[in-house]
Amino acid sequence: MSDLEQFRAETREWLQANCPEEMRQPVRGPEDHCWGGRKWQFQSDAQRVWMERMAEKGWTAPQWPQEYGGGGLTPEQAAILDEEMKRINARSPVSNFGFWMLGPALLKFGSDELKRKHLPPICRGEIRWCQGYSEPNAGSDLASLQTRAEDKGDHFLVNGQKIWTSYADKADWIFCLVRTDPNATKHNGISFVLFDMETPGVTTRPIELISGESPFCETFFDDVKVEKDAVVGELNRGWDVAKYLLTHERNNIGGEPPGYLKGRALGPLAAEHVGTENGKLADSALRADIARLETDHMAFRALVAKVRAEAEAGEGVGALSAVLKYYGTELNKRRYELMMDAMGAEGLEWESERTQGGMFASEWLRSKGNSIEGGTSEVMLGIVSKRVLGLPDA
Repeated sequence: MSDLEQFRAETREWLQANCPEEMRQPVRGPEDHCWGGRKWQFQSDAQRVWMERMAEKGWTAPQWPQEYGGGGLTPEQAAILDEEMKRINARSPVSNFGFWMLGPALLKFGSDELKRKHLPPICRGEIRWCQGYSEPNAGSDLASLQTRAEDKGDHFLVNGQKIWTSYADKADWIFCLVRTDPNATKHNGISFVLFDMETPGVTTRPIELISGESPFCETFFDDVKVEKDAVVGELNRGWDVAKYLLTHERNNIGGEPPGYLKGRALGPLAAEHVGTENGKLADSALRADIARLETDHMAFRALVAKVRAEAEAGEGVGALSAVLKYYGTELNKRRYELMMDAMGAEGLEWESERTQGGMFASEWLRSKGNSIEGGTSEVMLGIVSKRVLGLPDA
């Protein structure tokens, strides 16, 4: 038996013994997603036990170094763990922006002190992070940020406002872009800093969306004191950190469009509402559209796997993250449009039991933000044209 076969056997045995039965059920809604953090209320003992057991193994961040709380797995071992979890439908034990975005940036740019301070609590699900990037009136021009951090000798004093700060009202800490040199050129003079959301001077205000949900907030900083050792990377070179982190954000938003709608595949869901003839979806046009979507999704998943394999081999993702973000979010929007085509008027019901309180309409409306958040589709196409295809500026 090879080393990887031995690892697979041991992993399968451990998951069988340690993954609670309740955690092997499809995710039914946001409450089933474990975000972790100081404010998180576990939905059940099984959710808490599953997170704690996986964290103890280091498998909440399988490939992060063990000295920072991760599992230290090779890419091949991590792929096996992922396959074995999918085999038993095991839910992710805990996941938030600390894993998706800050962790990779800290591993690349952070000092050893910052890594040891922040990465283990992320792995244990103790701290939930939010992202302080977007600002009012800046649109997708992220580098035009106006939030400033004044040098006060032994600390910075941060003043300004962020917007579209996802889950800022639920987060414990924020990774934030601030201008530390107002006289520098646009992409210079920016620093990447970390601070506690309970620091005096930090306030948040939720923004209500058309879907009725409110994951976004406005975030205000009024004379917020930030220690100087909270800077990630070099002072005034935070744009380098920001760009690297954005590739991970775009991968997360667009890299793996969901193949299921609240745990349900699109084909069977359409069959429930449209009916079948001779074992096929009765509406031939809808059937063709769904088949085309699923084919495109399979091709996209192959591209995602290729890009991730190259990234794990040390080649990085770079501008290709814009390709994944653009096409992944467009696929997700197509999926929800087809869902609404299949459900017809029932899909628009907002308060009925059969739509679980308007869950489908809410998710359909939410999907429309996918091609805006994390950089609009227009921005992604601009990156692809210049940095992937090498085309000149218009």
